[in-house]
Amino acid sequence: MTPNAPASLASPALLWAPQAWLDGRWQPQVLLEVAPDGRWARVQAHRPCPPAEEATVQVLPGPVLPGLVNAHSHAFQRAFVGLAERREGAQDDFWSWRDRMYGVALRLSPDALREVATHLYRELLAGGFTQVCEFHYLHHDTDGTPYGDPLAMAWALAEAAQATGIGLTLLPVVYERAGFAAAGLRPDQRRFACTGAQALAMAEALRAARRPGVTAGVAMHSLRAATPASIRAVAEQAGDVPLHIHVAEQTAEIDDCLQHTGRRPVQWLAAEGLLDVRWHLVHATHTTPAEIEAVARAGAGVVLCPGTEANLGDGLPDLPGWLAAGVPWTVGTDSHVTRTWPDELRWLEYGQRLVLRRRNVAADPEGGQPATAARLFHAAAGGSAAAAGVPGLGRLAAGARADLLVLHTDDAALHGVPHDHALDAVVFASPTRPFRAVMVAGRWVSL
Repeated sequence: MTPNAPASLASPALLWAPQAWLDGRWQPQVLLEVAPDGRWARVQAHRPCPPAEEATVQVLPGPVLPGLVNAHSHAFQRAFVGLAERREGAQDDFWSWRDRMYGVALRLSPDALREVATHLYRELLAGGFTQVCEFHYLHHDTDGTPYGDPLAMAWALAEAAQATGIGLTLLPVVYERAGFAAAGLRPDQRRFACTGAQALAMAEALRAARRPGVTAGVAMHSLRAATPASIRAVAEQAGDVPLHIHVAEQTAEIDDCLQHTGRRPVQWLAAEGLLDVRWHLVHATHTTPAEIEAVARAGAGVVLCPGTEANLGDGLPDLPGWLAAGVPWTVGTDSHVTRTWPDELRWLEYGQRLVLRRRNVAADPEGGQPATAARLFHAAAGGSAAAAGVPGLGRLAAGARADLLVLHTDDAALHGVPHDHALDAVVFASPTRPFRAVMVAGRWVSL
């Protein structure tokens, strides 16, 4: 917790930072006021620190950033990290990893999931995420029978989020079949069964509960796992909530989609007229320029998960293409082999450098943004609110939720770095502990 931080900031409070990231650039001497509802009442730059006798002002011990949304999480997979890094046979790929991951998915109870998620969400907060989108398909008991409360596993995630203080967007997942030609699920997918109507009902029940810090959208697992009828029904009936879907993660998935539909996955979604601003395409690793253009026209977003995509051998997204098209995007930690947004942004840029054999691929000096980290962070922050369905996330601005990160300038990797290079160092100097303190909705959280 930040030194001298009050135990609660539920009542109005003033904070002052020597430097803050406002609208895509560092601004000096920033005064921030937290309203009673946990939103920013005002954010003003170029304000000398008010004298102590005028107000109770908490002086923050370093530059501050807005928190980011972790737009793609499977919390239960945190229990699997480090357990699939051996190859016993001639071949190991995404599909063999998936079979082993199912073994973990088949063993977790609601109590175990709550414990795993609580541990994970504390790690995500320490990694600079103040909201997490939980792509949740672990619905039923271990034998596949529904729990008495169909939301038993979802409540475990909600309780973990509330215990740690992170914001949560739950995304109940439509999961109906094992593949395009399958009539149903495989035995080891029995816990995932969920129709479009059931996912919509779960999301509505989660929102109706009005748990503080918890909201809900809907997800379709993938084109191979959700039927076209369910995808269309969800799109028609979901209302104004985020819609997420795994898409074009693996080349084998694309080949399968071409064989059964005659189109590539992103191409199919666009051609069916489904895409709009509610949609967030998770991974979108293998795309064509025409598909990127179609996503841009529709106003849909993309969620990139570089750490997991590298771990699984998925491939590299067309980052220059997405950036040039102006498609909103953000990042997720997916299987949680990495759990900080600096790691994800670093992986995102380094992957491009390796394949293109160039440096600072994401920088845009012609557009006025020569700093790679700044451009990546600004883009990821800009896509955060829509992905989570919570307006204002990713910004330090009046009316937005009062989330912020205080940089740990005493970390060895950040020590002595000039203020205008602070974000560059957070992403590319690999600090051990990048953030000294984290605030969510006007309250400091324990790290």
